[in-house]
Amino acid sequence: MRNIIVSVDDETHRQVRIRAAELDTSVSELVLSYLQSLVSGRESAATVSEAEPAVELRRRDLDEVLADFDARGVGLRSCDNLPRDELYSEVIGSPNALR
Repeated sequence: MRNIIVSVDDETHRQVRIRAAELDTSVSELVLSYLQSLVSGRESAATVSEAEPAVELRRRDLDEVLADFDARGVGLRSCDNLPRDELYSEVIGSPNALR
């Protein structure tokens, strides 16, 4: 395998590292996949990775969880949730039940 040196500006480098992390891959793998698609004559050289559907799946699952939280009135901030004593009384029946 041969090495290729490519120079990019700092912002492009930052954004491509973020995108690679989102796709659970490396910048090198993204470049390799792009170059392979370019020379293989595929319809779109913009197809970067087959990991994309997995990322979309995770994104959709997260959206479903957050929608469920909203539907049940569960918050992600402590001020959105029940105070400790109320939580224990709802879950256990009595705040002293654990003692």
